Amino acid sequence: MLPRGFGFGIVSAATAVEGLDAARLDDESASGLTHAGASIWDVFAASPGRIVDGTTRADGPGHLRSSANVSTDVDLITHLGVSHSRISLSWSALTGAESGNRYDRYSRYIDDLLAKGVEVVVTLTHYDMPLTVMTDGGWLVRDTAEVFGDYAATVAAKIGDRVSRWVTMNSPLVHTAYGYGLGIEAPGLTMLGESLRAGINQLVGHGYATQALRASGAQQIGIANHHTRVRPASESREDIAAAELYSILHNRAFTDPLFGLGFPGELAGLIASSPDLDFASAADAHLVAQPLDFYGVNYHHPVMVAAATDNATIPFTLVEDPAAATDDAGWPLDPSALTQVLLELTAQYPALPPLYVTENGTHTAPGIDDADRCEYVDQHITAIAAAIRDGADVRGYDHWTLLDCWEFGEGLTRPMGLVAVDPLSQDRTPKASYHHYAALIAAHRARSY
Repeated sequence: MLPRGFGFGIVSAATAVEGLDAARLDDESASGLTHAGASIWDVFAASPGRIVDGTTRADGPGHLRSSANVSTDVDLITHLGVSHSRISLSWSALTGAESGNRYDRYSRYIDDLLAKGVEVVVTLTHYDMPLTVMTDGGWLVRDTAEVFGDYAATVAAKIGDRVSRWVTMNSPLVHTAYGYGLGIEAPGLTMLGESLRAGINQLVGHGYATQALRASGAQQIGIANHHTRVRPASESREDIAAAELYSILHNRAFTDPLFGLGFPGELAGLIASSPDLDFASAADAHLVAQPLDFYGVNYHHPVMVAAATDNATIPFTLVEDPAAATDDAGWPLDPSALTQVLLELTAQYPALPPLYVTENGTHTAPGIDDADRCEYVDQHITAIAAAIRDGADVRGYDHWTLLDCWEFGEGLTRPMGLVAVDPLSQDRTPKASYHHYAALIAAHRARSY
């Protein structure tokens, strides 16, 4: 029983779906790293063994590859009945030689959605970065935060008049951990705890982008962070302490600073041991803590954590919950954890603005009969309703994702879309979950309150 006006949407990422003009490394240069328009994902995917199936972002569903694909996707979104579509822009493409062409394509796509009554929510970056910025240090240097702010100002000037909500960046936690800490996503660095520096600079970049968007007249600005419910593997003191530390890093390190609380006190020892693992100044901390109009929560599954007492670098490890049901990727299925995440955020932050669940989805076996995804959607929408009933101010839900797409490091091996995409012909076939989600949305709108 969701409130009147609750928004249902879908979410996508440029790297995962676009495919158009996928930048190739410049064969005429020594390394190709200065090729304008290239992304960190081009180098990452070109490295053997980095992507599970050896594919690249050019092998995705080619959302912008042709006017026919755009038209088909707009029709799919329209018939789904969503109130909004959260898209991300390709930061790398918008800084290359063909940036004008890409802006034109985005502009036409936004106009097409608006003409069909679908609001557009824009994410400035979803794990993407131009190689030219990465070679200058990427998120490891503070200057990148100002570069990102300039990029936000340019985007706002080009398309800001038609955007209903802005997400400055998608999950700096995940990009920091996977891209800079563990090396399983682009840019592929393995800095472990030192990767927090990349997270700090992303938060400062969010601050500059928020400032630029406000100056452009934007009224609804937020950020999307990943959150999870953390459980210890046992009742042992060591496992409980490990789970608490992991939860602080996952759920608070990238959120506390947004609400003026600084970094969690439990991380004081880590920060003291590396002075650059903190904001460079009080002005930066204030920049990060500018008021938000909404806060995005990305959630997929809970995690179980055990102590790793023999590892002095990372004193915890993620383990399987033997009692948990899982999806086809082995992700635990527990919608009640989403309720708990939303209520904990509400209790933790008195200044918390309205919430949106900005990403939620599951892996199922290939094919159009995806009853498991239908059940997943039902259960997680019910979990949101339970959180609202108990006091969380949740305004909307975005499903990941419309199309089976290039899932970053997993390539094409994990279909998470409501619509199947033939990797060769790029033909789109709605799955059972597409029709189920459409019926759920229609039923909500038809309710008498």
